[in-house]
Amino acid sequence: MELLGSPLPTLYTHPGSTPAKFLPPISTAPSSKNGFPSSPLPQSFNHPWVPRATNLTMGPSSKSSQGLTPSEALPPISSRAAPFTRYTPGDWHRSNLNNSKVSKTSRCNAELLTADTSRLIQDKYQETRKTQVKTTKKLGERVNDIKFWKSQLRQELDKMIGENNALTDVTKRLERALAKTEAPLQVTQECLLHREKRMGIDLVCDDVEKQLLVEADVIRSCQERMRRYLDQAEARLASNRMAQHEVERDLANKQVAHRIDDQCHQLRNTSDGISYYQGVERVDATISVPESWAKFTDKNILRSQSERVASAQLRDNIENLLVVTANEMRRQFSCVNVAFTHRIAEMAEAKRRIQDHLGKTLQEIFHLKRTIEAIRKAIRDKGRPLKVAQTRLDKRTRRPSMELCRDTAHLHLVNEVCEIEETLQSLQQRLGDAEDTLQRLVHAKLVLEHDLAVKANSLFIDQEKCMGMRKAFPSTVRLLGYV
Repeated sequence: MELLGSPLPTLYTHPGSTPAKFLPPISTAPSSKNGFPSSPLPQSFNHPWVPRATNLTMGPSSKSSQGLTPSEALPPISSRAAPFTRYTPGDWHRSNLNNSKVSKTSRCNAELLTADTSRLIQDKYQETRKTQVKTTKKLGERVNDIKFWKSQLRQELDKMIGENNALTDVTKRLERALAKTEAPLQVTQECLLHREKRMGIDLVCDDVEKQLLVEADVIRSCQERMRRYLDQAEARLASNRMAQHEVERDLANKQVAHRIDDQCHQLRNTSDGISYYQGVERVDATISVPESWAKFTDKNILRSQSERVASAQLRDNIENLLVVTANEMRRQFSCVNVAFTHRIAEMAEAKRRIQDHLGKTLQEIFHLKRTIEAIRKAIRDKGRPLKVAQTRLDKRTRRPSMELCRDTAHLHLVNEVCEIEETLQSLQQRLGDAEDTLQRLVHAKLVLEHDLAVKANSLFIDQEKCMGMRKAFPSTVRLLGYV
């Protein structure tokens, strides 16, 4: 084995053996891959004058070297009789011819490979260039699509912002109008409370009170509708802001995507900032396709449009509500004022009639008192004639005996006394009647005076207090919420 790993001398002698039987031809010589493990040969094998001993390597599978020791495989140098060579001239020529063919074949293959490679490079260059142009075109189309949807989103966003501002203004007007209804309601309630202070028969449920109750109901109804629409407006503003937020977020995403895609569209092979990103093509971070992408934005725009339509309808309803409620309250305010005017005129007329009756009653009481005094004087005046007649009769009863005669004088005296007594009785009866009448007149005077005070109190409440407060009723401009 040491011989196989060291240089061999140039000439060998070995009697009774031929090199042809010892070394196989080049074409049939076993490779060192099938024998011992290949290892680098010593540097001396590279010298041109040293024969190569590569084919002398005996593998374990070689039949000619099975069971032979190194000393038997190569006879000792002293026993070699003739020069020993590894190849014949034919092998040498065949080797040269074979090398020429292999070289020619390799050159042809290299030329074909070079031509194919050049054509492949040109084809791939054109293909890559065409693909890049197509990709750039697609990026440009994508940029245009994003720009289109950006413009649509921006237009919708501007419209939604305008709609939100308009709805906010109308909502503020509605809040102001609702606040302005508190004063009229308070005035109405105070009028009802003041009218509760009427006295006696004047505490009546008249047309004024009915109209005041209707006015309170109208104002409360208007307030209820305003509050309901105010709640709807607040909910609508919240919905509009949500839709606006979605549009703004979509627009912001579109702006970022537009900037990125526009940068990608502007990139060229000579651009700065390009680099290798290994494996980036295998990363799929997409969450949408063009159809779903466009549908998402279209859905946001359609939602915003529907919210705007509903908001505009609500604004129109609020405008109509403000006009209707203002007209209702103003109309009922006018009805209440007309009822107050009629009631005040009626109260003033009743007061005037009471004053007339009271004046006549006082005058009649004065006359009746004079009549009573006259009756009493007449009664007093009848006292002396009665005394005279009764004194005469009494004195004539003292006549003696037959002188007690029922003569004409006696009869006239009796008649005179009876007549005077009847007169006194009739005068007393008349005096009683006059005094009773006077009492009734005095009572009627008291009733008229009380009724006059009641009417004056009612007239003061309606004319001074109620109508004085109702002068401060809000104008139509305030009821519409402009101020």
